[in-house]
Amino acid sequence: MKVLVVDDDPELRPLIGFALRQAGYVVLEAPSGEAALEQLDRELPELLILDVNLPGIDGFEVLRRVRERVALPILMLTVRGEEEDVVRGLDLGADDYLTKPFSPRTLTARVRALLRRATQETPPKPTAVGALVLDAERHLLRVGERAVTLAPLELRLLQLLLAQAGHTVAPERLIRHLWGASESAGREHLKQLVYRLRQKMEPDPLAPTLLLTDPGAGYRLEP
Repeated sequence: MKVLVVDDDPELRPLIGFALRQAGYVVLEAPSGEAALEQLDRELPELLILDVNLPGIDGFEVLRRVRERVALPILMLTVRGEEEDVVRGLDLGADDYLTKPFSPRTLTARVRALLRRATQETPPKPTAVGALVLDAERHLLRVGERAVTLAPLELRLLQLLLAQAGHTVAPERLIRHLWGASESAGREHLKQLVYRLRQKMEPDPLAPTLLLTDPGAGYRLEP
């Protein structure tokens, strides 16, 4: 699961990111509302942690714009005692709020609860692009009449490529989408993952027609 953390505090933001990574989440970080909106479209996170007080576009405006684009769980961060902020955030569509300061255990518990609730309430619908039909809930990919089961990383890779079907996606973006800020993963890991995915989805993995490599640029899905 990928979580986008939006907070301009240069000390708190990394601490939140560390706590979530320790809990097994892929974490993206944004120091401003503008950066958050850019990452939202580019990285497709499953949950947003959003501070109310941001420079430029504040948290309420980010919340409003996000709700116009996508449906995903949003946890607002507020200053203790600012009841007005809490009410306004919930009215604009926030799913939950957490007052500062808070413990890492409380934060991760809230995140787990929001993601669990979102999964139960809105199971993802199969995505169909050309001859490909992806059922993310079941990790099942249909290629014409064939059906294959995807491992979690294969599923995440295919989801992003499907969202950008017909467009080349740079390796750096794919690596960040799959492994976050981890320094242990790189292009070789991505190549191996692409190879495994081709083995499952291509009629002839040695002559791929669906998952293509654009030399020097990245990978492109042509369903």
